Amino acid sequence: MPASSAASHPTSLKLPAALKAQLELDAQHAGLSLHAFMLQTLADSARRTRLKQSFALDARAALDDMKSNGSGYELGNVQRYFSAMKKHRKGLQPQPQKLQPSPLPLPLPLG
Repeated sequence: MPASSAASHPTSLKLPAALKAQLELDAQHAGLSLHAFMLQTLADSARRTRLKQSFALDARAALDDMKSNGSGYELGNVQRYFSAMKKHRKGLQPQPQKLQPSPLPLPLPLG
């Protein structure tokens, strides 16, 4: 969120002295005013919170999908696939075959 937002609303924060001193130092190292640094930090934190929420919802939907269709991807296969993709992107080997889901043991021990 830009600091020059037209819909700004004044807010007061009472910070412990040690935290304020650290924020001032961090702001200085970032080449920002304390105000701009705190706005950027708050906006980044809010964005990360939304990303975590989205990730959790996506994970729950994926788990529900795995439970309903009884298939998924084994961790070892996924790790090998991404390791091979990394080597492929470096030009060290051909592109690996796309992963295929496999039947999962029932009942699933997950959440």
